Amino acid sequence: MSAPSEQTPQTTLAIASRRRSFAHLAPLLRARWNWLIVLILAGIANAGAGLVGPWAIGRLVDELPARAGSDVVITCATAVAVAGVVMALGTWIGAWALARIAMPVVADLRTQVVDSALTLESQRIESTGTGDLVSRVADDSRKISEAAAQVLPLVVESLLIVIVSAVGLAAIDWRLGIVGLVALPMYWLTLRWYLPRSEPLYKEERAAFGRRAGRLLGGLTGARTLRAYRAESGELTRIDSASGQARDLSIGVFSFLTRAFSRNNRAEAVVLSLLLIAGFALVYFGETTAGAVTTAALVFHRLFNPIGALVGLFDQVQSAGASLTRMVGVIDEAASSPRRTTEISIDRPALVLEDLWFSYDEDPESSNHVLKGVSLRLNPGEIVAVVGTTGAGKSTLARIAAGLSAPTRGRAELARDTATSAGEVGRSVSLTELPDDKLRGHITMVAQEVHTFTGTLRENVALPVPEATDEQIITALDTIGAGWARALPHGLDTEVGDGGTRLSAVEDQSIALARLVLADPDFAILDEATAEAGSAGAHVLERSAQAALAGRGALVVAHRLSQAETADRVLVMDHGRVVEEGPHEELVAAGGRYAQLWSAWSA
Repeated sequence: MSAPSEQTPQTTLAIASRRRSFAHLAPLLRARWNWLIVLILAGIANAGAGLVGPWAIGRLVDELPARAGSDVVITCATAVAVAGVVMALGTWIGAWALARIAMPVVADLRTQVVDSALTLESQRIESTGTGDLVSRVADDSRKISEAAAQVLPLVVESLLIVIVSAVGLAAIDWRLGIVGLVALPMYWLTLRWYLPRSEPLYKEERAAFGRRAGRLLGGLTGARTLRAYRAESGELTRIDSASGQARDLSIGVFSFLTRAFSRNNRAEAVVLSLLLIAGFALVYFGETTAGAVTTAALVFHRLFNPIGALVGLFDQVQSAGASLTRMVGVIDEAASSPRRTTEISIDRPALVLEDLWFSYDEDPESSNHVLKGVSLRLNPGEIVAVVGTTGAGKSTLARIAAGLSAPTRGRAELARDTATSAGEVGRSVSLTELPDDKLRGHITMVAQEVHTFTGTLRENVALPVPEATDEQIITALDTIGAGWARALPHGLDTEVGDGGTRLSAVEDQSIALARLVLADPDFAILDEATAEAGSAGAHVLERSAQAALAGRGALVVAHRLSQAETADRVLVMDHGRVVEEGPHEELVAAGGRYAQLWSAWSA
């Protein structure tokens, strides 16, 4: 496992600007323009039907005092009933159209984020902490999904009601419409006060949620270690602190929203009072009717709920917008990462690591190096074991050898000995320049912690070669001695992983080694790949690993010196440097650091 000195500083993944985020959504929405038209037409019909009620009441106010007959009442009642049917249909059609727009867009966006996250350099993921990425893929995705399903329909409906009602108010009496315009600067001042302050608040809130998720995830995944060192209380204190920050920010956001509501209510009270005063004056001077003023007042009053909803929902819209900027940030960061396009055509290449220096600090001149001038040439078919105490830099060396991390200085290349011949692209190529699919064809890494995905045993083993036949999969399992696979209730069709047949640590690691055999790379990097199995299981996995490495070069980070004993060469590392190198027998005879380790191990 990585030593504390090899841990990376916590930063965050990129966050896109709001303009860039909505620009990313634009093509996804344009692809569904027909549903957008249906949504707008349904919304306009719905909002227009909502004006029928105020119109009917205003007409009754004018005509009933003049002893109008029952016809006017029947007419108004019929109009209101028809408007109700139109509103019901408009609401249903609008919700249907919005679902056909929003749900596929959210699904596309979520897929893009996951695809982008999988293409990011693992070193970058480690430098930000898994909590930040998990929060973006899970929490932010859920926030946008909820906004699309619950908030967006109300926002669209409220916005169209405001527009149509404003037009209706002006059509009743242009002078009353002018009075209603007084609300615009008051609402504008509210928004001008609200918007600049809200976006930083919501971004900070989402970031706090990400930190809280990271703490919770770290506490859950590291529960065994915490219990072993009786460090639960300290970790709970840190989790509580992260949760408290998120809670305090949420309370602050709610308080801020309450102040925005008070400004909104003040604008509504002022404008409605002005509307009634102006209406009374117009009726007094015979410029309009009481029914028209009643209709205008009801129409303006009808705006209270949608305008209040727009402001009330704006916090959720802003929060969803902040989530969108975080998700698009992942997509943009993956898109801006250097594309690996170099091709290679080298039969049985050598893996060359020359003068490797590595630091997790962003400053390239940092003196805090995990690796310090490490060099190694791994020839085809050669097995080199790396040993050393915790924190010596073994895992970092393995990651660079696998092409998962780039050295701060030095070279990590696939190279060949002979001169370039026709048809070959070059003499050597850097691991960081190879496309992932090409790189994995040459180098595959099996780490200490492996993952068995939910699915069948066939799908799990065939992960590196999805088109593999059952015969090839069975051969891979047999090669590493996974006889347990034949005893499973449904063979290769047995469901494993979460919710499936429970596998032991040895069986999980056997699947990882079978994947290695099936991938058939030139080199394998084993980073303490048998450490999770325990003493008894380790012997089984060591035999499986030896079978999996047959015929290919390998760099084995050994947690048991029995692995080093069978290697062609052994590298002894200490504080980022190679302090001894050579075959097992020579190093034992030399009486140096390795001999001391071997003596302690043998004892």
